[in-house]
Amino acid sequence: MTAAQRRPHRARAWWGGTLLAESAAAVRVDRPDGAPMLWFPCADIRFDLLRDEDRRDEDERSLWGIDDPENHDVRAGLDGSDVLRVHRDGLDGAWPAGHGCFDHDRVRVEIVDGDAPPDTTVKRFPTWGDAADLVEVLDVQPDGDGRFVSAVRADWRRPVVEGSQMLGQSLVAAARHAPGRRPVSASMVFCRVADARTPIAFELDEVAAGRTFTTLTARAHQAGRVCAVGTLLLDRTAPDVIRHAAAPPEVPGPYDCPPFDMAVTGRDLRIVDGAYTGDPDAPVGPPVLDAWVRFRDLPDDPPVHAALLAQFTGHLSIAAALRPHAGIGQDQAHRTLSTAINAITIAFHRDVRADRWMLYHHESTFAGDGMTRAECRVHDEDGDLLASFTVEAMVRAFADPTAADDRTAL
Repeated sequence: MTAAQRRPHRARAWWGGTLLAESAAAVRVDRPDGAPMLWFPCADIRFDLLRDEDRRDEDERSLWGIDDPENHDVRAGLDGSDVLRVHRDGLDGAWPAGHGCFDHDRVRVEIVDGDAPPDTTVKRFPTWGDAADLVEVLDVQPDGDGRFVSAVRADWRRPVVEGSQMLGQSLVAAARHAPGRRPVSASMVFCRVADARTPIAFELDEVAAGRTFTTLTARAHQAGRVCAVGTLLLDRTAPDVIRHAAAPPEVPGPYDCPPFDMAVTGRDLRIVDGAYTGDPDAPVGPPVLDAWVRFRDLPDDPPVHAALLAQFTGHLSIAAALRPHAGIGQDQAHRTLSTAINAITIAFHRDVRADRWMLYHHESTFAGDGMTRAECRVHDEDGDLLASFTVEAMVRAFADPTAADDRTAL
């Protein structure tokens, strides 16, 4: 089943340096087993730059090409035919009528994310989705006593659930189970791969519930198998008797750091010194990565803000471990390198606002024996310590790299 959504972002399509379309009313169509499609209203497409091929595809959409086959920067060896499919009439609601969809392998399709500089970044389409989709996935829904279930959203390129996503979902479930208490500590081990195309069930067991603290165990199930197991501690919190905290690293602010595209609109990610690329041939550096992260347009829901902070904890710790080693980069993950997050432990030190800048400081303190460890902190823009977390992960070579399927392999 396809699903069409309008998002409040401006979309553009480029052939080399030539703008073929620009619209604030593009429609995203998600497909269950393929890349999403972005449909531009025909009124916003420069048909004067295109050529009617006088042919139709299997869904009776007219095909359009371009007369300048050399002016492109996507892939070598392509001609300018079939760069656009135009659908002018309704077809069982599957595709928006009066719209055209560019071949994003041939045409550079991008999303302008943000209202105005310096908050504007550009995301290359196809994207995983929007921050609103991430909130929907994290905001697990009650499904019986002590049981919660997740919404489904999969990346067609790799439909595997991130471990840090299940940690974030467990935090939401725990906060819904014990309202009025804030998660202060959580630890989770990820023992099996979870399929992002199938809902995950979370079962909570209340170990203890006193006047201030609640202790829970959490299990994430899918298809009758446990994918993750953890413990969570919640607290009513209390006024300070003493207070001190680790100082933030001395790094440039978010607007002095280059944006990095991780294919989620509504989330601004900026890497300090541009130190993360994933490229095995990138210059080596210390086993440290710092990143500024902020989400836009979030609900006023503290458990969701805490879950969003937790969800990003699994993104850069392995990359920090790889950084000092020449010829090895995260682009090799699931292809020649077997990598995965095995466990995350997180402590929350104060209330979280994920719609304000958060600085993630990742430091890999060990790599060897096929494992890595990172000790990390999250500060707000004022330097206050929001959370501390550790990540245990594996980095191993495939015995037979040619047998690895990067859609599902760890």
